[in-house]
Amino acid sequence: MAVAYTLLVLFLAVFVAGFVLLILGAINFDFSNSEIPPGVNEPVKLRIIHIMLISRAVVGKILENIGICSQVNFVRYMQDRKTLRVDPKLLIKDLWFEKVPVRIYQLKAPSASQRRGVMFFHGGGWVFGSLETHERLCRSIARESESVVVSVGYRLAPEHKYPAAYEDCLNATIHFMKNAEHYGVDPANITVCGDSAGGNLAAAVSQTLAGRSDLPSLRAQVLIYPGLQALDFNLPSYHQNRGVPPLFRERAAFYMLQYLNGNASNLEEVLEGSHIPIDIKLNYGKWVSPDHIPPEFKVRGYKPHVLLDCSTKTYETVKRFCEPNLCPLLAEDAVVQQLPQSFILTCEYDVLRDDGLLYKKRLEDNGVPVTWYHLEDGFHGIINSFDTDCLSFPSGK
Repeated sequence: MAVAYTLLVLFLAVFVAGFVLLILGAINFDFSNSEIPPGVNEPVKLRIIHIMLISRAVVGKILENIGICSQVNFVRYMQDRKTLRVDPKLLIKDLWFEKVPVRIYQLKAPSASQRRGVMFFHGGGWVFGSLETHERLCRSIARESESVVVSVGYRLAPEHKYPAAYEDCLNATIHFMKNAEHYGVDPANITVCGDSAGGNLAAAVSQTLAGRSDLPSLRAQVLIYPGLQALDFNLPSYHQNRGVPPLFRERAAFYMLQYLNGNASNLEEVLEGSHIPIDIKLNYGKWVSPDHIPPEFKVRGYKPHVLLDCSTKTYETVKRFCEPNLCPLLAEDAVVQQLPQSFILTCEYDVLRDDGLLYKKRLEDNGVPVTWYHLEDGFHGIINSFDTDCLSFPSGK
């Protein structure tokens, strides 16, 4: 018995040691491929967040390899382990809009007039994120802007490929617009809002609803460091910030492919730019090109990328990247001209920075009023940590 106990203890010790070494090895590998730019405020905090994200992913991969659960499901589970106290100022309800789960945040205090409404689409690369991950943010928006906020729990990839997430957000928004008065909201004062992948969905929904005569016009669109195109992952920001956590250049392309096809088999072609025929890229060059990025955003070591052609087989698998519902930056001028007043947030140390800059230019060129706010020390995902005590950042707040 004593020998068996000793062997069990030794086995557990070796297992734990190996487990720790595996995590440390993965962290070290990610560190060697990552960079915290000197312009980031409080870099130690960002490094800690990065370590936490890597550790979670590694544990998930181990659990997947031994057959307990998939890495994606483990990360989602860990993300959702957030319990918040009851908010004394808000009434919070979980409902369904057209078979789409939503969470509504309403102020308890009565209002003399109809309130504004906000449709919120969470980020997470279309693969992660949920009603829980953005609970703090939605509560804050509801309180500070005195709005009724509807957070949408759209279907996620890779289980549900494009256009599932887009369709869920669109259907939930239309339902809310048709029933706004039931929630004390002015139907003519509804905004769509989202961060990262949610910004992509907000832009796509806004374009789809532009010009519809059977619904009131959207009041505005609020796009927080949105990802808006998949034609060119070699724009200046993608190279300058390719190793800045938490969103590496490779991960941005990986998530887009997960949303499109449920896999990332064409990742290398997408990264090198050999996934779209040259003639199509040149056609969209009027909207998606480094030439449209202001010079001040190219000074940080950017080198132009050589255009590469692609095979017919590769293009067939990713040709839906040219659909505006997936890549809103590619919408025609006639659609863009009808868009509502817009707010765009970009971060200097974010691979998606130039997507926001290019869309800002498109909106301005088509006469759409745009408010642009650029965080000089910001990085992707910074708004998610606005209210996390010791790991929050002034710019996020």
